Amino acid sequence: MAKAQKAALTPEQKAAAKTKRWTQIKRDKWMYLLLLPGFLYFIVFKIVPMWGVLIAFENYYAGIPFFANIVNNWVGFDNFLSFFTDSSFLQLLRNTLIISFMNLIFYFPLPIILALLLNEIKVQWYKKFLQTLVYVPHFVSMVVIASITFMLLKTPSMEGYQGGALYEIIKSVTGKGINMLESPIAIYWILLFQSIWKETGWGTIIFLAALAGVDVEQYEAAIVDGANRFQQLVYITFPAILGTIVTMFILRMGSVLDTGFEQIILMQNNLNRTTSETFDTYVYQIGRVQGNYGYSTAVGLFKSIISIICIQTANRLAKRAGQDGLF
Repeated sequence: MAKAQKAALTPEQKAAAKTKRWTQIKRDKWMYLLLLPGFLYFIVFKIVPMWGVLIAFENYYAGIPFFANIVNNWVGFDNFLSFFTDSSFLQLLRNTLIISFMNLIFYFPLPIILALLLNEIKVQWYKKFLQTLVYVPHFVSMVVIASITFMLLKTPSMEGYQGGALYEIIKSVTGKGINMLESPIAIYWILLFQSIWKETGWGTIIFLAALAGVDVEQYEAAIVDGANRFQQLVYITFPAILGTIVTMFILRMGSVLDTGFEQIILMQNNLNRTTSETFDTYVYQIGRVQGNYGYSTAVGLFKSIISIICIQTANRLAKRAGQDGLF
């Protein structure tokens, strides 16, 4: 429709529209100038580096000029075929999906719940104090969190030395010590609780911002109609942030294969590697440690393609469910 209307314009109307557009650009030139750093950032750090995906289709050697690698070491889809037929592919996919879906099921709802609870606090100084407390863990380094985890769960190193606090509590309750740091199953829950403790409070920011836009008159009308606090929460507060929840869920699905490299590599050891090795740590081992850049780039490109498929699927499902979606 828009194309048909544009085609129906006379040459004089097209020239007038073009002149008007340039007049607006000149008038708002300083506003457009403010956009320049953002454009440069995306061009330099997002668009130009996309040429690097060509490494996935070649047997890349560092030190050789980029285009010389393309000409002399092009292997096509061999890196992808090697990855998909590798015996570790299904194990990596399983581990990555388990960690990702555990975060999606257990962690994703917690910032929403916490934001709803904080919104119910009417004493402003107390509300701000609690918000500050729950934000603090986000600024704690993952290295520090890993060190705290080791101190809490460590086993006795020698006779006469006690284990970590949680290790001793579990031992006193169950009668036997459990080495959770080296357990292939326990590592999933350790990673989950670390993420919950560190990021739940920080994740409430966007939902509290959405709640701040709820019209107060809706609550006043609900009180007049006899609605209690829980009914106000269910019928006013939650629907007001439902669009934000859907948007955050779509974005989350876009990173379904991203499990957090730093967190996992810090908690990984030889005994739990069978369940803690994910695509992120595998790319590091193959690319940085072994120097197989073409193969590791192919793994990263595979992750990106799956992420695009997931975000598109989630967006379409959200639109079918009656939500606006992300785009």
